[in-house]
Amino acid sequence: MGRRLGPKGKISRRIGEKLQLKGERDLGAKHAFSRRNYPPGIHGPKGYGRLTEYGIQLREKQKLKALFGMMERQFVRAMEKALTFKGETGSKLLELLERRLDNVVFRLHLASSRAQARQLVSHGYVLVNNKKVSIPSYEIEVGDSISFNPHFSSLQIVKDRLAARKSMNLDAPSWFEFDYDALKGRMVRIPESKECEPNIDTRLIVEFYSR
Repeated sequence: MGRRLGPKGKISRRIGEKLQLKGERDLGAKHAFSRRNYPPGIHGPKGYGRLTEYGIQLREKQKLKALFGMMERQFVRAMEKALTFKGETGSKLLELLERRLDNVVFRLHLASSRAQARQLVSHGYVLVNNKKVSIPSYEIEVGDSISFNPHFSSLQIVKDRLAARKSMNLDAPSWFEFDYDALKGRMVRIPESKECEPNIDTRLIVEFYSR
C-alpha cells in the first residue's frame, strides 16, 4: 500500500496554501507555510511565479490528492469510477472521496486529521457492519453501520478528540447519524457535493484528465 512520506508542511508550501494536513496543529503560526510562504527548494524565496492553464489544473488536482492522502493510481481509479455515474463528474468524484472510511472517521471528529483517521482504520479499530475493516479507502454505502472495537475508547488520542468535539460543539455531518456515547452510527444518505471538501474547483481537475 503506497502512502506519502516526508514533511506535510512541504506539500502546503508547494500548493501555495495551508491544507491543514495535521489538523488543528496546522492552524498555528508554526505551520511551515506561515513561516515560509514560498515553494520548497534550495533556491530560497523565489515566489510562485505565473502558472499556465495546465499548471493551475495540476495544482488543483494535487491539492485534492494531498487532502485525502491519495497516490496517483488511487486518484485515477476514483476519477474513472466517477465517470461511470450520471451527473457532473467533479461532484461525483467528491462524493466518492467523502465516502472513504478514513474520511468518515475524520468527519465524525474522531481524528484530528485524515492521516490520523487512516492510522486508526489501518490498525483495525473501525468496524463496518460489525466486521473489522482495515482498508482506509473502503467506500461506505447508505445503510452501512460504523462502530469501534472495545479498545478504541481507551486510546488517549480518542479521549482528546471526544473532549475537543464536545467543547467545540461539533456534530456528525448531516448525511450520517452517530451516537457519540455508544460510538456507533450509520450512513443515512449520499453526501452532496456542497457538503464535501470546500474550496476545490473540480472543473479544473476534470479538465486536467480530459487533456
